[in-house]
Amino acid sequence: MTDTNTDSEIQAPKIEFPCEGYPIKVIGDAGEGFADLVLDIVRRHAPDLDVTTLSMRDSSNGRFVSVQVAIRATGVEQLQALHVELRATGRVHVVL
Repeated sequence: MTDTNTDSEIQAPKIEFPCEGYPIKVIGDAGEGFADLVLDIVRRHAPDLDVTTLSMRDSSNGRFVSVQVAIRATGVEQLQALHVELRATGRVHVVL
């Protein structure tokens, strides 16, 4: 059996859904209510969110904050909708 992929054709591994503990990291402008905003949006797309998975980290200059949670990802559509709604807030710069 030969591998037909070259280095330039290597693809990311496929995610099998549902995927427990799927990490979502959101980076945005630090400020009052950012974590609550992120949690409200995530809960709309992943109602069974376990808030004990929440972690936050301020940037070195305090201008940005990252909020990370783990969700039960049910499909690509869920993840895309979550990403779109987070970005639409105007406070979110990056969703990983």
